[in-house]
Amino acid sequence: MSTSCQHLPPSPKTPKKWRFTYESNSHIPVLRLYIFNHTDNINPSSEFTNLNATILFDKSLLQLTWVHNDQTTSIWVPIPRVLIDPDSPISLRALDDHVEVKFVLLLPVDHPLVSNFHFEDTSAENDQFQPLQLDSDLKRLTWCGETYFYCRGCSTQLSRAVRTFKEMPSVNWREAADNWFGTCCCSFGGVSEKLVAKFADSYTCSSGMCLLSVTSVVLCKDDLIGYKFPDNVEVHKSQEFIGINGLDKFETLTINHGSENECCHVNADEDQTPYYTSEVLANKASLLNGLIGNSFMVTSPYLSKDIKWSEILCPNCSCLLGAYPHDNIDEPLKGSPLNDGIHLFKCFISTCLPVGGPTDLFRNYTLERMFTSHLLESAKDELSFRTVVRNLQTRSPMLQIVLLNPNSWCSFGNCIDAMIPIPNILMYPMIKVLFSDCTDNTEFQSRKLDEWASKNQVDDVYMLTSKALAESLKVANSMLPSSHACLQGLSLSFLRM
Repeated sequence: MSTSCQHLPPSPKTPKKWRFTYESNSHIPVLRLYIFNHTDNINPSSEFTNLNATILFDKSLLQLTWVHNDQTTSIWVPIPRVLIDPDSPISLRALDDHVEVKFVLLLPVDHPLVSNFHFEDTSAENDQFQPLQLDSDLKRLTWCGETYFYCRGCSTQLSRAVRTFKEMPSVNWREAADNWFGTCCCSFGGVSEKLVAKFADSYTCSSGMCLLSVTSVVLCKDDLIGYKFPDNVEVHKSQEFIGINGLDKFETLTINHGSENECCHVNADEDQTPYYTSEVLANKASLLNGLIGNSFMVTSPYLSKDIKWSEILCPNCSCLLGAYPHDNIDEPLKGSPLNDGIHLFKCFISTCLPVGGPTDLFRNYTLERMFTSHLLESAKDELSFRTVVRNLQTRSPMLQIVLLNPNSWCSFGNCIDAMIPIPNILMYPMIKVLFSDCTDNTEFQSRKLDEWASKNQVDDVYMLTSKALAESLKVANSMLPSSHACLQGLSLSFLRM
């Protein structure tokens, strides 16, 4: 093993099937490199001789050479923008299905000085190499003024001009109101009920207005181009209080001041009149039931059996754009959006043309990064590192995920021919997970998953987009040597932050 700044020597043979994966942990100045070949049945530990690694610092390349079947082979691996300690020896090991190289770094990959190497052009590039910061984008969209939304897949215009933007509250807004004001039906506690009812009034969808959350934009159905929804029909009286605050079977929420509770025996004046009366319509009830929360990833407290979510597809290319909630009880209401609100996910839409360009406010949002952000938030808030992703429409399990390491940095690629231009390799923040695709589970496998979920502290989340998420996990899994690809009966993978 050696380090050198010499020119590249000629390569007797440069195989095209070798891949590489870099991995490092935040705050730890060590960089690991895995070099492997999935297509040829090669065992480096028993078949390679004279294995040698040379760093070409002036070209940001690692040259790996060995002798196999009396033939010398060289492969070239681009080195990412990290600070390798030139005085520390390289650790090199030939294992059964890959070669492992370990470098000692002067600074960890997430150190601010190292991070500055990644962005030399614009501040827009900076966002690509930092964990995605979910934001409502209220200030940026308001500053832009008139905004149209476009399909990210085919650039089709999806909406009319939207000029008014309002930020939707967090998903725990109801609990916050109850904790602050109390939940008693009278006196000071009644403030909570007034507050949430007025909140519903303020966030009713109307034409020309866009409601914003960290993962979605909610437009009035009348502002979408190319869609025609069934007209709303009169709501049956028994549906006026669908699922408010977790109540089922259409329990009325009208306050009874003749209750046996002594605290309710008060003379209610006009200001104390509860807002939960028979005048609360179903569209307000749907808001109070959490529809102004996170439609991209619905958690169990905000899941209602009385509400069904249907996909919104691009009218031109049929790519998934988002979803809309509608009543799931009476057939006449099927297909008519509750509250007229259509939820478009930021990872599938653009705010301008060209999509993904420097002025596209949603260019950094991807399905993978939005999911990862919520997964980390859930692990932090709920202290749960195990998740079952279920289909929002069928409730069937789609993915089983175990969070292993939230502080990984990785880079993947193919080994190169020394004669071609050297690609720029960058390290990205990722989380390391175990996963299993549960889409085609047998009855026995589903039962085992239910047992695992009940035994462990498992979060259930509901999504429309888990199939694409599974594909991302499988692709990242293929960028690991076989001996590193599985653990405890699950597949090992990475998710971009």
